Amino acid sequence: MRKLTLADVCVAALPIALPFFSELSLILLGSISLIVLSQVRIPLPFTPVPITLQTLGVLLIGLSFGSLRGSVTAAVYIVFGAIGVPAFAGGACGWKHLFGPTGGYLFGFVAAAWLVGRLAELRWDRSFWLTFASTMLGTLVIYVFGVAWLSCFVGIERSLTMGVLPFIPGDIIKALVAAAVLPSVWRLIGTRCGIKNE
Repeated sequence: MRKLTLADVCVAALPIALPFFSELSLILLGSISLIVLSQVRIPLPFTPVPITLQTLGVLLIGLSFGSLRGSVTAAVYIVFGAIGVPAFAGGACGWKHLFGPTGGYLFGFVAAAWLVGRLAELRWDRSFWLTFASTMLGTLVIYVFGVAWLSCFVGIERSLTMGVLPFIPGDIIKALVAAAVLPSVWRLIGTRCGIKNE
């Protein structure tokens, strides 16, 4: 049975009467948040894949929005970048980035947002360790998509050293941040609104 996500609670609290506009507002806000986080970019000299805050944003949005809203938000973010909005890492944009070496990671965002969103609907976002586990699973999905596509350009062995290994420490930190934030927000909401956190 599907449970409430943080976005469900927010939509219920909004004074907007029409659900469509509430949903659209959330998706646009989430997409803009991803655009902003994508501008935090640290290039690495040995790989076309930079360090960014995109993945943290995707996973937090999936956990907060749920599977459908989260994946749609990630997809809208990609469409924005593809049509010319400087949405991708470092302000990049254009269709060519979807088919370049890092394009697999972008498509992985949609799948990862759906997965962690689905786990959030099963209340995996209510405890530290379950949130950490769901976030790491989402990260794994992004790696799979990213490496599969990157390997077409550099081969499978180099794709692992260029597209996974350098990012593991940072992604563990991101997962720990998400695991600290989500359950804390739920506890706050539970205290104020009487929503059970188990």
